[in-house]
Amino acid sequence: MFANFLIGLREGLEAALVVGILVAYLVKSDRRDLLPKIWVGVAIAVAVSVGFGALLTFGPKGLTFEAQEAIGGTLSIIAVIFVTWMIMWMSRTARSLKGELESEMDRAVQAGGASLVVVAVLAVGREGLETAMFLWANAKAVGSSTDPIIGAALGLATAVVLGWLMYRGSLRINLAKFFTWSGAFLVIVAAGVLAYGIHDLQEAAILPGLNSYAFDVSAQIPPDSWYGTLLKGTVNFTPNTTWLQAIAWVLYVVPVMWLFLRGVRHSAPSTNRSEPPRPQEIDRPVPQPHGAN
Repeated sequence: MFANFLIGLREGLEAALVVGILVAYLVKSDRRDLLPKIWVGVAIAVAVSVGFGALLTFGPKGLTFEAQEAIGGTLSIIAVIFVTWMIMWMSRTARSLKGELESEMDRAVQAGGASLVVVAVLAVGREGLETAMFLWANAKAVGSSTDPIIGAALGLATAVVLGWLMYRGSLRINLAKFFTWSGAFLVIVAAGVLAYGIHDLQEAAILPGLNSYAFDVSAQIPPDSWYGTLLKGTVNFTPNTTWLQAIAWVLYVVPVMWLFLRGVRHSAPSTNRSEPPRPQEIDRPVPQPHGAN
């Protein structure tokens, strides 16, 4: 539940920040009459994301075991690719996110009010689809159908409240640190989902080495123990891991974590803001330190 709570919180907060920037920009530019189109776009994005998650969960039935494992393994790997792209994108482009969204808004207003719906759908829908696929893959790896959904729902609800409080100026949090720590944790979670996807493909006889174990600590960490359940639910740890799973885990974590931390380090000087701009703050000159030219 905790891993999915964090996924829902991070992705929901990203979406909340995007919506906050869009709304604040329309309010500042005295275009409040266009706000309903933003909310229509957000509603469409949420509906599409929920529908996509339902399709993954209640998709075609009656398939053979091998076909189910093949589909599950493939979708798990796709989910890892998407969430990896999302983590890297956020670490590199946080500094320019506000400007890019405002440019898109200007073009959408000039093209017609309906274009604002498209901007909102694309901005929020991307986060929603990625979240739906990754939550499905993580829930499948954990083997529970209710706890991941509850955790994700709590995370999304918390993100909505935090986003609203930041927009109103009632709350300030260090978003740079939050996205750094949560992003690093999600890299570990994604590695576990990747390893589980590899195992699915091994069970589908698409990949070899199903019975070739790198380690088996089932006796020391029973899967049904509280600590085994905790490790499974947070980082998708499997007590009996095949060589192919272990190799895939290492080959994913090492370069992806390095690239992520490198991107965070390069963008750190420009990501000091702890909240989305409020309407009265947009276009306000940035104060210069004493002695600056």
